[in-house]
This record gives sequence, C-alpha cells and structure tokens, in this order.
Amino acid sequence: MFDLILHGGSIVDGSGTRAFRADVAIKGDSIVRIGDCADSDAQLRLDCTGLIVAPGFIDMHGHSDEVLLALPTADSKIRQGITTEVGGNCGSSPGPLAPAMLERRRAELTLHYGLDTSFRSLGGFLDQLERSRCALNFCCFAGVGNTRAACGAVRPQRLDARALDRQCALVKEACAEGAIGVSSGLIYQPGSFADSAELCALAAAAAAAGSPLYASHIRSEGDRLDEAVEEALEIGRRSGAAVQLSHHKAAGRRNWGKVHGTLQSVERARAAGVDVVLDQYPYTASNTSLSVILPADVNVGTPQEVAARLADAGYRARVAARVEADYAGRWESVIVSTVAHAANASCEGMSLAAIASARGTAPADAALELLAAERLDVSAIYFTMCEADVRTVLSYAHTCIGSDASARAVSGATARGRPHPRAYGTFPRIFGRYVRETGLLTLEEAVRKATSLPAARLGLHRRGVLQAGWYADIVVFDASCVNDKATYEQPHQYPQGVPHVIVNGVVVVRDDHITKALPGRVLRRGRDL
Repeated sequence: MFDLILHGGSIVDGSGTRAFRADVAIKGDSIVRIGDCADSDAQLRLDCTGLIVAPGFIDMHGHSDEVLLALPTADSKIRQGITTEVGGNCGSSPGPLAPAMLERRRAELTLHYGLDTSFRSLGGFLDQLERSRCALNFCCFAGVGNTRAACGAVRPQRLDARALDRQCALVKEACAEGAIGVSSGLIYQPGSFADSAELCALAAAAAAAGSPLYASHIRSEGDRLDEAVEEALEIGRRSGAAVQLSHHKAAGRRNWGKVHGTLQSVERARAAGVDVVLDQYPYTASNTSLSVILPADVNVGTPQEVAARLADAGYRARVAARVEADYAGRWESVIVSTVAHAANASCEGMSLAAIASARGTAPADAALELLAAERLDVSAIYFTMCEADVRTVLSYAHTCIGSDASARAVSGATARGRPHPRAYGTFPRIFGRYVRETGLLTLEEAVRKATSLPAARLGLHRRGVLQAGWYADIVVFDASCVNDKATYEQPHQYPQGVPHVIVNGVVVVRDDHITKALPGRVLRRGRDL
C-alpha cells in the first residue's frame, strides 16, 4: 500500500520535457512510482484530474530566515507551491552574529515576533530551526554583512591581511556548519564597504570549503549596472565560485533596456567557463529599506547611530539637500510599506510625496524624519522598473525564480504593514501572467525555471524533478486559473489555483487549506546537498 497517490494529473516533471498523463505514488518521503496506479491502494488518494502535477517550487531568493521560527507553517510560501527556500541572501544571514549585531537582531525579533533567540552562529540557527521544524525545506548562505561585522569591520575601510583572514575563516566555519555559499548585499553597510578583492577572497574561501556559490545583490542596479555586473562576473572568474546575480533588473527610466547588454555579458562569461545564473521576481517594483536613499557616507554605523545623527535638525537639512538632488521628481513612486512602531503606522501605503504633503514639509525631509524616528527600520516599495525588462530577463534561459520576500500570513505578527505582493504571489504570477495570459513562457519552461534549474545550481540531492526514488516535493495547480491575488494596495492575499502541496511526502496544503504539518528539512551543504 502507498501512503499517497496523486491520480489523474498531467505531469510536468521539471526537466523541460512535454507534459504527460500519469499518476504519482508516494511512500514515506519519496516518489516510488510514476505511471498507472488505478488499481493500487493508498492511505490517501487525491484526484488531480485536469490539474498539473509538478516538482515543488524552489524559491531561489528568499528572506524568511528567522521568520520561520515565528511562522513555521510559512503560509505565504507553501500556498504558492514553494517547497524549498534559499535564505541568507543580500549579505544578511542568521549568523554569524557579532555581539552588537546579536543584541540588535534579538531586539528586532522580540519587537516584531515575540521571539527570544540566543544563537550566534549560522549553525546555531540551523540547529534551532531543525528542532522547531517548519513546513518547507530551507538552505542558507552566509552573509558578507555578517562576517564583516563579526570582524569589527563596520566602517568604510579596506581590510588588512589579518582581518581578511579572520573573515575568510568565518566563511569557512559557516560553510562547515552547512552554508551553501556566501552572499553579498553591496548597497547595505557594512557589506557595501567590501571591495572586489575582499569579495573574491570570501567567494574563494567558500569554494575551498566545498560551498562554491557566490550570490550578489550587486553594487548598482541602475546607473552603474554594467559595471556592477562585470564586478560580480570577475569575482566568479577569479574565485572559481559559481555566480548568482540576485533579482536582476535595471532600475530608473534612463537605465531601462540595459538588461539586454547585461545578459550578453552573462552569455560571454558563460561561454568563457564562468558558471552564472540569475534570479528574478516578476514585478516592476522593488522593495527594500528606505535607508537606501541615504548617501553612502551618511549610512555608516549602527542604525541607532545613523538615526541619532539624523535627529539633529542641522545635519538632517544638509543630508536632505543631497537626497533631494537624487530623488527629485520620484517621491510619488516611493511607497512606505512597513514601519516598526504604531506611531507611524499611518504612513504605511503612502508615498513619500503624500506623507510630505500631509506633514507640510519637503519629501526628503519627511523621509529622513521617518528614518530617524524609526531608527532606520522602515521598508519601502520603489516603482523603478519597466515591464519590457521584466519580460526580457524572465525569458532568458538561465533565470531562476525568487520571491525576494519572507514568509507571511494573513493574520498574526507577520501580517503587519503593506508588504510587496511578491511575498504572496510570485510563483502563481509566473504561471498566470507569463504562461497563460501572455504566452511568454511555455508551461514546461516555467516549471523548469522554478524547479530543476535552481535545484541543479544549488546541488540539491534528489529534488527539482519528478522521478521515482526522488523526494516527494510536489505542487498541484490548475493551469487554467492559477494566479496571484495580492496587490500593492491589498497585499495580504493568498493566490488562487494551487490546491495541493506536498513536502517530503507530507501534505502541507490540501484543497486550498494549510494542514499545519511541518515536514520541512534543513538542507546543509556537505550533509544534505
């Protein structure tokens, strides 16, 4: 007797080959048969007639990390069909944590989620996640921001040989604990202070430790996009690490169309032997901290230190003049999505232009006052991209899918603010808008981008393809109606058309309802990969 049979569906197995009709039989955590199971018995049989049965989606660029301790059911992820998430992106990971960073992170987790954590290493976090369990599989990068801070290198400075050796040792230690590689976020301090030589050394250290993957939120996604892409490719050439270009885009109207050139650069690098892959979310707006509007020499030090300086009216006025020079005419397209404290909750969902008008001040002043009041804990949505570029990047053969978001739920601690709709809708949007509605991708190619392509890049063992003997990470969806429902105005909405999701052979979504099962596994390099 099988544990579960998915009966009557169309199999899109993740390899890119055409769909075919077959049943899928599962026993324990694995697929044991793909074929006719009409006469076989099972403890549970799900009718998938008229539905697509595919490998579970792999979120190549997520930010759930510690949120999984507060929301182990990972509602917004599994409701999209995501069965594996990659965390520790953009240079920020759950460890290693320097004492000051540990104190700050613990305060944030207590404030937002009521969590009390004590781990300092990445391994400590992964151990705690294993003990507490979660609904999806999880693997993680070690962040350059973390390793640099742990070395005390929190100022704009080139590291001496001793400090660089210490940072490389921290990367190797994190990889020994299970990190899949190293990530950088080169617009966020202190990782932004790392030069190319430092990044190359860290990527090489990860490769030497058996985790040869360098993922980068590159130094510029706008005016210096070409140079930033070339830096990442050069790090791959020099370090021997594979390169992942995070959430690839061209931000700012004057930069639209540049992705054609960056994709050509990627192709040339691949032809020369550099292993390069991209990830992307299918929206024309980004979402990150409001603090990225600050000039690099202003955003130096802890959030509390930066906020304290901005609280000084004279200093704030000087900074505001510089910020206004960069953002003049663009404040309508910067929307506050989440703040830390109730006192400023009314700003959520408002543009900086509207906030400034309501407060009777200039937009730059309003932005800096908000950052000071919230100690920089403000996120914002930036409408800076164009649909043509989204389509260009998405249609590139080596583009994976990533939500660039943390797990959310429509109620509870994670339902605060107005997050980017990608948190709830990234993968269904791919299949609704770009497969069914516009035909940019075939169904089989879209599934490949969401499954076997990222699985191969990550070196996931027996995941990413529907195949007998492989793990039963499976999504069942209705290609005729699957779509995202989350909007910028009302983001806390689950998608439609994803009735069943299975992780390691256990049903986590059945008939559009979360079962609250927690069968996910921590996937560590060297042990599970």
